[in-house]
Amino acid sequence: MKRFLGVLQFMTRIPVPVDTGFDKEFHKGMIYFPLVGLVLGVCYYVVALLGLRFFNEYITTILILGAEVILTGGLHLDGLGDTFDGLYSYRDKDRILEIMKDSRLGTNGLLAILLILMLKVGFIYEVVNQYVLWILIVMPAVARTMQVVACYKTTTPRENGMGNTFIGKVSTKRLMGTYAMLLLVMVMMGFIVRMWFVEWFGVVAIVSGTVAVLTLWTKLFVRSVYKKIDGITGDILGAICELAELLFLIVLYLISYL
Repeated sequence: MKRFLGVLQFMTRIPVPVDTGFDKEFHKGMIYFPLVGLVLGVCYYVVALLGLRFFNEYITTILILGAEVILTGGLHLDGLGDTFDGLYSYRDKDRILEIMKDSRLGTNGLLAILLILMLKVGFIYEVVNQYVLWILIVMPAVARTMQVVACYKTTTPRENGMGNTFIGKVSTKRLMGTYAMLLLVMVMMGFIVRMWFVEWFGVVAIVSGTVAVLTLWTKLFVRSVYKKIDGITGDILGAICELAELLFLIVLYLISYL
């Protein structure tokens, strides 16, 4: 429990009134990433319920997106901006890493953040409009699972950095444990939204297929990053989280459409 609270404190701005202290094996807490996503997802779910009670679907969508930014402190959006500023600057490895470390936001980063937010508004609006709010609970859990996937058998080109705590420290056993934790999140989601078993089983099947697609995408994305900087960084992990959330929404939308 203490390690979970430490990970929750590290990855969100949710107040944790517990002194978790120093944990030299903090990387083992990655197995709790989906559970952190569940906590965030429940918050988004509550915001959606309250928003629909007092406002229309569009305003509710904006409130959900606002809650996401506030509860995460914009941590992953910052990583997204730095990633796009660096990777698409068409410079050499050292210069890319230098750009990514720069706290200033460039044109590529700004455009990436704006595009991601606008697309999220569109797809979350569909979630709210069709009242499939369970997606809001699962989305952040799946995205954070992809961060663990990205850290599996990878290295970092930096000697120091926030991402170094996790990158390359995911064993096969811990990766499987993370997937199992994601399944537990699905079970808890079913209880939260009071979903019938048959409906829940169908949702699990759809989400499992989507997770497989996102796992493949994460591996391909990491491979493309390796070609540029010979590893991944904390900023890359942040970008993967944001992109995975969007892709999760897109894939489920396409499944619903088809």
